[in-house]
Amino acid sequence: MIDAASYTRRDTLRDGTSVEIRALHPEDEVEMLAALGQTSAQSRRRRFFVPKQHFSDRERDFFMEIDFEHHVALVACVDDAGIVGGGRYIVAEPGRAEMAFMVIDAWQGRGIGGLLLRHLIALARDARLGELTAEVLPENAAMLRLFDRFGFVRAKGWDPDAIHLELKLT
Repeated sequence: MIDAASYTRRDTLRDGTSVEIRALHPEDEVEMLAALGQTSAQSRRRRFFVPKQHFSDRERDFFMEIDFEHHVALVACVDDAGIVGGGRYIVAEPGRAEMAFMVIDAWQGRGIGGLLLRHLIALARDARLGELTAEVLPENAAMLRLFDRFGFVRAKGWDPDAIHLELKLT
């Protein structure tokens, strides 16, 4: 079984850039907040579904205190740029987890979301999850294409303003 809390892998983007995909650690908080500052209002809205300017202490705690069993978070790090993206899944009920991603604007469209998604799917399979889900705003064509490429299918969801996607792992 993979130890998600110490997960680290080297990967390569389409343009040849080396990327480290690794577990998010509490000491990453300052760099994570700095990366968030490099995202546009549109990118933050696509991730959080609301205009997000800052995070409360409670929200920061939620995003940074990862147990790597029910809440798994990975970051993508580039040597001279630091954290350029992150992805996570949160177990919503036994066997099923919801995923979310964010990539800073300057690094979007380069394959980081796909790398994060591939690694998170591997961790979810190793954890014996049966299904991954995601909620995506209809305007977020890039994320819809990414999830489609990995085999996610549209299904009925709870949010009428979002597209609900599911991937069966078993």
